[in-house]
Amino acid sequence: MKTNTLTPELLQKIDAYWCAANYLSVGQIYLFDNPLLKRPLLLSDIKHMLLGHWGTTPGQNFIYVHLNRIIKKFDLDMIYVSGPGHGGPAVVANTYLEGTYSEIYPDISQDEAGLQKLFLQFSFPGGIPSHASPECPGSIHEGGELGYSLSHSFGAVFDNPDLIVACCVGDGEAETGPLATAWQSNKFLDPITDGAVLPILHLNGYKIANPTVLARIEPEELDQFLRGNGWTPYYVEGHEPALMHEAMAATLDVVVEEIQRIRHEARVNGNTMRPRWPMIVLKSPKGWTGPTWVDGLQIEGTFRAHQVPLSDPSAHPENLKLLENWLRSYRPEELFDAEGKLKPELAELAPKGDRRMGANPHANGGMLLHDLIMPDFRNYAVNVPSPGSVKASDAHELGVFLRDVVKLNLEQRNFRIFGPDETLSNRLGAVFEVTNRQWDAREQDNDEFLAPDGRVMEMLSEHQCEGWLEGYLLTGRHGLFNCYEAFIHIIDSMFNQHAKWLKVTAGLAWRRPIASLNYLLASHVWQQMHNGFTHQDPGFIDHVVNKKASVVRVYLAPDANCLLSIWDHCLRSRHYVNVVIAGKYQAPQWLTMEEAIKHCTAGIGIWQWASCDAGVEPDVVMACCGDVPTLETLAAVSILRGRLPDLKVRVVNVVDLMKLQPQLEHPHGMSDTDFDTLFTKDKPVIFAFHAYPWLIHRLTYRRTNHDNIHVRGYKEEGTITTPFDMTVLNDLDRFHLVMDAIDRLPQTGDLGISLKRDLKDKLVEHRLYINKYGQDMPEIRNWKWQG
Repeated sequence: MKTNTLTPELLQKIDAYWCAANYLSVGQIYLFDNPLLKRPLLLSDIKHMLLGHWGTTPGQNFIYVHLNRIIKKFDLDMIYVSGPGHGGPAVVANTYLEGTYSEIYPDISQDEAGLQKLFLQFSFPGGIPSHASPECPGSIHEGGELGYSLSHSFGAVFDNPDLIVACCVGDGEAETGPLATAWQSNKFLDPITDGAVLPILHLNGYKIANPTVLARIEPEELDQFLRGNGWTPYYVEGHEPALMHEAMAATLDVVVEEIQRIRHEARVNGNTMRPRWPMIVLKSPKGWTGPTWVDGLQIEGTFRAHQVPLSDPSAHPENLKLLENWLRSYRPEELFDAEGKLKPELAELAPKGDRRMGANPHANGGMLLHDLIMPDFRNYAVNVPSPGSVKASDAHELGVFLRDVVKLNLEQRNFRIFGPDETLSNRLGAVFEVTNRQWDAREQDNDEFLAPDGRVMEMLSEHQCEGWLEGYLLTGRHGLFNCYEAFIHIIDSMFNQHAKWLKVTAGLAWRRPIASLNYLLASHVWQQMHNGFTHQDPGFIDHVVNKKASVVRVYLAPDANCLLSIWDHCLRSRHYVNVVIAGKYQAPQWLTMEEAIKHCTAGIGIWQWASCDAGVEPDVVMACCGDVPTLETLAAVSILRGRLPDLKVRVVNVVDLMKLQPQLEHPHGMSDTDFDTLFTKDKPVIFAFHAYPWLIHRLTYRRTNHDNIHVRGYKEEGTITTPFDMTVLNDLDRFHLVMDAIDRLPQTGDLGISLKRDLKDKLVEHRLYINKYGQDMPEIRNWKWQG
């Protein structure tokens, strides 16, 4: 005879707790006043603007109360990720019921007054958003944009061997590309050193206005799909609460015991075979326990339950009674005492202290964050006897430094490198001297650098790499994402969401700062001549600078020593998004390490060794930002100094792009006085820039001398060609830069006219040469700075 998992008493309490969470959820969407329904509901008790998402909420409330039970039963270290994060009422309600919410926000107290504030603040001016937002305790995943819940969950459990992330995956969310790919993350999970992710696929059948694919395919097809992705699915299906409670409880017990068995097999018995991790498929009605029919239309179990199922009672007076009946169906008088506090026998169902999912430190990762053990980056300096006298691969030199960052933090297990199969391509291969790629699928004899426990995470999905890294950072660790510059655009919207998260959490005193989200964009636009036009796009930084100035930083390294100094800073920083752009091919090195440190600390500066304006106002400012623009600018300056020796030329190099903004616009910005000191008030500025020219104009449009700033950068011209020809196609080459200067310097007279004619001839010679020989002219390939 089968023994039920839940005793009748426990089943009743769990159902009551679920009702309490549902009641609080409906109250958040609708109620302006009368939070405990101590009197009949009036129109004045209803909010004027009704916003929120009901459809997913009762299912998430159901999941949360059952997770509370297994946390207590098995003493689990668990956090909850709400994939359908628009079900914000659920996570707010449950963190309030467990007490975490009131501890963080004492004014939202555990009484009737607190309940009213809890209801009023939801989707209300001056209140909180309707999603699982940063303001909500226990949340590391807002879910405003769907698709990233599983990626974040896996990122959270890497190097967290005791942690379990219960991830509710919405069946609408499951239709997104990132989520569909994220099922494969189980091939990158080491059961010995990592935690576990428990996906709960919530099949409530509908999106906003359409059925969901996974809810409408045949059950055996769904089962084959999940098993084909390497999971062992367990099914909980129905709508009758008592039966569903028992089914969910029994299933969770089995699933947790399976996770514990997998861990024991790996950690104690040494079983290295990749496990088939368990997951749950929960099939319940959309809008469960809500209104069933309204105005002759079915609501519960249809797409109509997705948002606000009962429209504004002021326009539809009959809905007021329906809403009151709905709220009273949860029996609030049996759930809360006269003061409005959850009854003690129900409150005891929640875990205690840090075991509460809203209070778990992993969901406030800054609390767990430890500094990286950092090598002295000065020890990795490229020896530069004089500017341009040696060549090096900037990214390769960085890779040697990162190798030792990995090595020094192996014991701490708090640093990883993420990227879409490009760590070697981006010249960071030195890291494989001390670690491997993490990989838990089959291996073959000729594979390289694969191991179940590695510090490098590579999957050919920028979405997964970004999501993994975000989850890793949000739970208190460090990392970087290396990617081809052109294809970092794939995660534009993910960057958006993380930058917004950082902006909001910076204003929440209880949220501790986390390690910065660091991007290394190598294989950049000027080094993709062999792959052609499809791989040439420097526009990510245009997108980045749209975000709050307190959050974003953009650095363009002119050489390896600058790059090392930049990355030492970025890996130590907190709560920023740092975008670093660097080259990977052999290129001239300009600054000694001490010079690089001073230059990067300032973020911008005059390169006196390349200039010839000592003690006087220059005739022209030759500015540059980025490694290739710097090379072409210095080559242009060498031409100007050689052919027009009376010309006073100033060279300004920019490392920190945000220095160009006014100081009122960005914390790194320069005052107008300092800007004018560098760029003058009235002299022409020829600015060679790594990316799209208009970004410089956007950053400097308020400056005194803006009308004299002439920017040359990428203008969407590219193909498979030579490195130098890429600059020629976009008028960024040394010859065009010199001609640009001459056009704005009438005092150059006949010498200028003659030089310009010669340079036009050079451009013709260049074209003929590369078309014949397939490489740049020797004078281009072998050019060196002659100071």
